[in-house]
Amino acid sequence: MDHYLDIRLRPDPDFVAIDLLSALVSKLHRALARLADGKVGISFPDSKAMYLGDRLRLHGGLSSLQSLMGSDWLKGMRDHVQLSEPVAVPVGAKHRVVKRVQAKSSPERLRRRQIKRHGMTPQQAQEKVPDSAAETLSLPYLLLRSASTGQRFPLFVEHGPLLEAAVPGSFSSYGLSDVATVPWF
Repeated sequence: MDHYLDIRLRPDPDFVAIDLLSALVSKLHRALARLADGKVGISFPDSKAMYLGDRLRLHGGLSSLQSLMGSDWLKGMRDHVQLSEPVAVPVGAKHRVVKRVQAKSSPERLRRRQIKRHGMTPQQAQEKVPDSAAETLSLPYLLLRSASTGQRFPLFVEHGPLLEAAVPGSFSSYGLSDVATVPWF
């Protein structure tokens, strides 16, 4: 994680920034899934409260970033973004985990799971998992479309606390990790 590059969304009268950012992260996800090496992380340096901002930052080694950017993953998005070149991370930068958080938001799904895994009757599952069990998150999110089911789903993003030292690890095909940190500056 010694280099980074920024991808900034250009203002567009036809699209809201969050829709463009969601499309950009969807394309990045497909590219990172193809690479399958877990060496590129992401962050949203302009994130505030429920807004992820209009800039996506990619973190990784210089060769990993060059390899990713050498592929054609930005096809169809180049008119909507402004790219920086990969540059070295500033000396003394702090670090933080940027991870995906999933809400247990569907009581019906939780009930089906209770029935299947614990042999409960529908009535027992209803009593154990009431409608009020739905969890809501107060985190910014992207709306993505599942490649397997075609359904749209929210990908909630949480920026963890600032840390003095980097924590190594690998990143998912979304560029997120529960343990590995990215530089923050």
